[in-house]
Amino acid sequence: MKYIISTALAALICLAAADSAQAVGYGGLKGLAAHRMAQTYPWHGDYYDTAWGMPVALVVPPTAENQTKMGWGVGNTRVVPIEHQFQRNYPGEGIFSRSWFQPTPHWPSDTDQFGVYYIRGPW
Repeated sequence: MKYIISTALAALICLAAADSAQAVGYGGLKGLAAHRMAQTYPWHGDYYDTAWGMPVALVVPPTAENQTKMGWGVGNTRVVPIEHQFQRNYPGEGIFSRSWFQPTPHWPSDTDQFGVYYIRGPW
């Protein structure tokens, strides 16, 4: 009987934690991990889009979780999570200098080198 009560209590605690995480607005526990990653790492990579002269944010639906990155070579296709997400109170344009980034190489070897980076839209 103690085993059943402790199991039920543990399940209720897990459900309460999951509900409170979703109430925060980051999409549950997975969203909280993505939020922490987004606070640590920049939304862009080392390259800029040659058409714009700056890194470009490709806004995807807020429910998108993963993106596919491809490289030229055997076994160089990867599925990675999209950590960054615009918030409703996004402040606007950032201050960047083109000298911080590299242009797309003449012979790119990976989709990361095109200067377009996925970012989820606000909830």
